[in-house]
Amino acid sequence: MSDFRGIPVDALDFYEDLEAENSRMWWKANEERYASSVRAPMEALADLLEDEFGPAKLYRPHRDVRFSKDTSPYKDHQGALAAATPGMGYYVQVGADGLLTGGGFYPTGPDQLPRFRAAVDAPASGQALQEVVDRLVAEGFEMRGDRVATRPRGVPADHPRLEVLRHKTFFAGRQHGAPDWLATPGAADRVRDDWRALRPLVDWLTEHVGATTAARTR
Repeated sequence: MSDFRGIPVDALDFYEDLEAENSRMWWKANEERYASSVRAPMEALADLLEDEFGPAKLYRPHRDVRFSKDTSPYKDHQGALAAATPGMGYYVQVGADGLLTGGGFYPTGPDQLPRFRAAVDAPASGQALQEVVDRLVAEGFEMRGDRVATRPRGVPADHPRLEVLRHKTFFAGRQHGAPDWLATPGAADRVRDDWRALRPLVDWLTEHVGATTAARTR
């Protein structure tokens, strides 16, 4: 039984303070605050939604700085993913700017993006996805993700789904900010409603893209 009571205001304040001093010393001094104001509520939220969407994994707070010019050691948000298949599923995030909900996919293997584009290009599956996207946008979601600057090689400039085909990652998100209900148990209902609205997108991705089958390289 989850004891989710909402995302406290201090979770947002925590990340606002972290932005001012993103250092290991600051984190060490505020580690208990992170555990109680950020991680515990997010774990309780994930537990509450598990029966319907499966287990959600909370991402580590540490950044991978090995290949980044930004050497800040900690992420400026806490995210969690309830994966339908590796790399795609339902997402929730809290940071200084409040609550973000979403769903979509980030390729975990080189075979997924070609499958995604082939399914978008095909008339039946592509039109089905476009109808899902149009409905989500009408409901207030924003289509996000990394995109190529112009269009993928071989795709005509007048393709009816060019904007979708430009994506290298594909994600529908809704930024809620910091409404009064965020610090109440009702926040779980808002996340649940958004994830239900995103289910057709996640189902489409699961059916037409699926998990990578590429062999892992060392």
